[in-house]
Amino acid sequence: MKIGIHLTANRHRLRLAIFEKRKMKMLRKRVCVIATGGTIAGSGILGKSSVYRAGQIGVKELMLTIPDISSIAEVSAVQMLSVDSNEITPENWLELARIINMKDSEADGFVITHGTDTLEETAFFLNLTVHTEKPVVLTGAMRPATAVSPDGPLNLYQAISLAASEEAASKGVLVAFSEGIYSGRDVAKINTVKVDSFSENDFACLGYMRDNACYFFKAALKKHTVNSIFDASGLTALPKVEVAYFSIGADASILDGLAENSEGIVVAGAGSGNFSESWVEKVAKLSARGVPVVRSSRSASGFVTPNPFMDRAENSIAGNTLPPQKAKILLSLALTKTSDYKCIKKWFNEY
Repeated sequence: MKIGIHLTANRHRLRLAIFEKRKMKMLRKRVCVIATGGTIAGSGILGKSSVYRAGQIGVKELMLTIPDISSIAEVSAVQMLSVDSNEITPENWLELARIINMKDSEADGFVITHGTDTLEETAFFLNLTVHTEKPVVLTGAMRPATAVSPDGPLNLYQAISLAASEEAASKGVLVAFSEGIYSGRDVAKINTVKVDSFSENDFACLGYMRDNACYFFKAALKKHTVNSIFDASGLTALPKVEVAYFSIGADASILDGLAENSEGIVVAGAGSGNFSESWVEKVAKLSARGVPVVRSSRSASGFVTPNPFMDRAENSIAGNTLPPQKAKILLSLALTKTSDYKCIKKWFNEY
């Protein structure tokens, strides 16, 4: 009789365990990891951090570096690219945005592994072109997988955890790096070697990761994702925009050369987006030809506001807080919609 009772109890516990396991599986978020290469997938001389080739390790192998990730999310993986992030192209951006928008119904969140050199640019582009409230998180590494103490596994673990969290929804495209959470609009790479190489400069970060838990303390206020008017779905290429770097003695004819082969120009000006009188005059001439010019700053923080002494040309646009490489992205996307400089000026305040 006692044996029968024990068998019944064991069967009950087994059924309960199976039920709980199925329940946990149903409750797990579905996270799609899209790999593009970068240092996080880098391989080189064993133990060295500086001698390696980016994008050598596949995403499935990367996933093996994270213990027990299945308890946090049901992860699927797509190997989109295997390149150094300096090889990323605008066409790659368009394809990446299309993949995310296409897979939106199949996943609860997205993670993109990416090289750190241009990660901030891809994050901002996606912030303007993916139309989902689900978390989209970029991450990477400063040390290759073959280095002593690589930082990739922790960053990827926390990026997946963030993408699986309810708290990260509707906050725009995010970057998870070295236990920080950053806005895709404002994130910037600020160091060439340190593992905590990202910041938002004046705006610090949105929050922190601690193991697999996220803690938000603020949110980005500029328009993004579902509130963005920009759409990558029908595009095969982006309007070409070039960046001109102003410095003492810089020849203003640089702007003529860039204008010949582009539809818009961003000037990385000194201080609050300033440049010499010869450059101001050249911008005025470009304006007469219908070439929009955005004044940005080569300074690491601060912002650029309208200035009647600098903005004598109709097509001169103040870049707000966007650095040159991000002002280039917004201007390029703006030109897919209009060439009306008044609209573009408005968007530089809204986005």
